[in-house]
Amino acid sequence: MNTNYHKIKSALISVSNKNGIVEFCSSLSKLGIIIYSTGGTYNLLKDNKIPVKSVSELTNFPEILDGRVKTLHPAIHGGLLADLGNAEHLKQINDLKINSIDLLVVNLYPFEETLKKQNSTHSDLIENIDIGGPTMLRAAAKNYKWTAPIINPDRYSEIIEILNNNDCTIPIEYRALLAGEVFQFTSYYDSLISNYFNTYNNIEQNSKFTIPLNKEYDLRYGENPHQKASLYGDFSLLFEKIHGKELSYNNIIDINAATQLILEFDKSTLAIIKHTNPCGVASDDDLIKAWDKAFATDTVSPFGGIVIANRKINADFAKHIHDIFLELIIAPDYTPEALEILKKKKDRRLIKIDINKLKNVIKTDIRSVAGGFLIQSSDSKLLDESNMKVLTNKKPNDDELEALLFAWKVCKHVKSNAIVYTNKDRTLAIGAGQMSRVDSSRIAVEKAKLMGLDLKNSVVASDAFFPFADGLIQAVEAGACAVIQPGGSMRDEEVIKAANDYNISMIFTNMRHFRH
Repeated sequence: MNTNYHKIKSALISVSNKNGIVEFCSSLSKLGIIIYSTGGTYNLLKDNKIPVKSVSELTNFPEILDGRVKTLHPAIHGGLLADLGNAEHLKQINDLKINSIDLLVVNLYPFEETLKKQNSTHSDLIENIDIGGPTMLRAAAKNYKWTAPIINPDRYSEIIEILNNNDCTIPIEYRALLAGEVFQFTSYYDSLISNYFNTYNNIEQNSKFTIPLNKEYDLRYGENPHQKASLYGDFSLLFEKIHGKELSYNNIIDINAATQLILEFDKSTLAIIKHTNPCGVASDDDLIKAWDKAFATDTVSPFGGIVIANRKINADFAKHIHDIFLELIIAPDYTPEALEILKKKKDRRLIKIDINKLKNVIKTDIRSVAGGFLIQSSDSKLLDESNMKVLTNKKPNDDELEALLFAWKVCKHVKSNAIVYTNKDRTLAIGAGQMSRVDSSRIAVEKAKLMGLDLKNSVVASDAFFPFADGLIQAVEAGACAVIQPGGSMRDEEVIKAANDYNISMIFTNMRHFRH
């Protein structure tokens, strides 16, 4: 028997998403296809005067356990799995009076929708785990040559057209496409459930790892024009683009980096980001002053960069930055007058964020490597104050401590090796991504001189320990009066001695923030 010309004579329909199902089944019925259905779908078709039979007519068994068991029966699965090209299979289903099921239309209980509802209980989620649906779909998808499986309502009109144009048959190539779609979706569905149970059981990393993600949209290209790229997940629920051209791959990477940095600050703060690195950060109740201080750190790099603020942007601020070429502006909100000004540049992207919602997002960091993935919990902690130690003779005063904590917040988000000079409310110099920590410090100092900024009485943060005293000495000679660093070097005593010799204070955080 040629599967390309296997006629669709019967269909089993069981859907939770009823969109389009009445019209679809009406078309099936007009083609002479016998329809079997379950529960609510059966009632809906009956109410719409579409000829339909209950699955109980196939199983000779009622639905039981509040509908938990209705299709888990040999009469159903024999009809879905019978290989009609196999004489022994044909004999067995004939002997057992099992009807072949040629078309299966199923979509699953709305577990994902229930998961996203704020007030869903554990019991609600358990009851929305579909068992019979995935079991039937996987059976039909395995036997796609004889049972065409449909899970996507968007396919309904296309399938009716195929049936009309092919004498009630579905080409084998299209059946294989439908089967792949089923396995892709059931895998996604099961991974949602698996990840929910990991969260419920407080399991961070299991022996198996799945990532349930829906594609939001395709991007024009990836990091470079020759690379393909797409965005998956719920990014658009967290970041609302209210103006400007479409976001690029690099925009999205930068938005994420900018957001993670700004979440470190409760005070009114603004940051300027370029290629995921902060090139200036400042805190001030007046965003214009915050901008001026952040911009002064590096007046060259912000062009074509990103600005993020954790306070509403008003018209005065919009006017102040409007003439500067900025790819993106990110804020919790904008006044109507600010939007009117900022929207005058049609390509400038304006993004609105919900700070509180972003704070509650649990992140896992995933990076691809040859042959696999590296998976880690996100670097969400800034400090463990109980482990912080001052091992120098001089202790930081209140202003120095405030400045050191400000520097540490910024340094956490600078690519390693990272050196950051600040006072208590603004960055003064940033050295990022060098192979040597001394080079990072040297570059930071040179940029400060270039920008006309004095590092006298500044503080300095290093994302990892100083392996030798030379890095600390260089910072002191540049003007630093206090240092914050993780510690942990074999030569910590040498570094502490150098700090004491220069009469500066130094905090050991005993927590590192590498950013590769």
